[in-house]
Amino acid sequence: MLPVFRNAERTSNDNGVSATQPAEGNPPVDPLLRLTGAASDEPVNVSTIEASDSTFSDGSDLHEGKYFNTKKDLKRKLSDIAMKGNFEFRTRKSNRSLWVIECIDPNCSWRLRASKIVPESTKFVIRKYMGVHSCSLLNRNANHRQATYVVIGEQVTPQYVSVEKGLGPKGVQTFARTKLGAQISYYKAWRGRKHAHTLIRGSPEQSFHVFPSYFHMLEKLNPGTVIHIEVDGESRFKYLFLAFGVAIRGFRYMRKVVGIDGTFLKGQYRGVLLVATAQDGNGQCYPLAWGIVDSENEDAWTWFLTQLKEVIGDTDELALISDRAPSIEKAISTVFEKAHHRACAWHVAQNIKNKFKCADIMGSYWSAVNAYRCEDFTGYIIEISNRYPRVAEYLDRVP
Repeated sequence: MLPVFRNAERTSNDNGVSATQPAEGNPPVDPLLRLTGAASDEPVNVSTIEASDSTFSDGSDLHEGKYFNTKKDLKRKLSDIAMKGNFEFRTRKSNRSLWVIECIDPNCSWRLRASKIVPESTKFVIRKYMGVHSCSLLNRNANHRQATYVVIGEQVTPQYVSVEKGLGPKGVQTFARTKLGAQISYYKAWRGRKHAHTLIRGSPEQSFHVFPSYFHMLEKLNPGTVIHIEVDGESRFKYLFLAFGVAIRGFRYMRKVVGIDGTFLKGQYRGVLLVATAQDGNGQCYPLAWGIVDSENEDAWTWFLTQLKEVIGDTDELALISDRAPSIEKAISTVFEKAHHRACAWHVAQNIKNKFKCADIMGSYWSAVNAYRCEDFTGYIIEISNRYPRVAEYLDRVP
């Protein structure tokens, strides 16, 4: 809300156009910019603008006697008012039963005093309130202290409800500038976004805490589901294995080929997500089991594969497909005595590209991979050997 300036006169320029109205073809000028000299090339002597020359309301619906359920609710309300009004306030006194604040300008009349209704209650009531500012417009600031990451996070929370991704940090900056009138840094926007996620989804600590009860309900509502949770000596989460009962039963009708791999988790506590998938009759991925471990090391893979073995068994008809990570190779040889282990064709192709720099041979390579007859496969391998002997030698060493 812009202030009302007393004794303001409408002046005219040489073209006879009122100074409060834009000339034809020119965009309108914000009165606040005109006063500070930002609207023209000629500087304005800001010392001529006195603090007592203006008064403006904070535009809120606050009044003496208004109640709030908690002190936190009251502070949230005042922070929102301050951001939208582009003014700052500071705390004069604060404890469990009292909160006294005033405008950051010591000469301004704006102030508020609130306290508990009764000492035993959490409700706060506004005892005294002066909602009109008597300070200068020059003290209004978009980079104010009330625009904390907590306040920003609470305000931006609706932007993350029922959406796939929501705003990024730059989007939060834009939201704060356009909706709240606050200029915030990228880092504060990032923290506000993180706080909004916590308000909606809970913290990582809370998520880990509800693991046991959540998986108990999964087992109860999904018969045959296999879940294992491993903890360390201090009862802290270490490993997780999950395979739904319906997926286990469906695997009986799948090809006995299981691909295993891992990917990094990007949460606060990091970790690695392990997955085992099969392939259905339509050539589509068939999720079989998931695991969460600390990293892709031999101990973690050995634990995960041990749980997987209980689900899918160990026969000479079973084939496990993975990249050529040593930790996986050692874990498979330790856990599975009968199953075969083969390298993933895509990972082998990436190794060939990076190691031998021969992208032109990849057509023959994929033809060999997809060949159904031995004579076709042998022909493509001979072609690769004639053109790139070192690639053929590498493929001979791949299991």
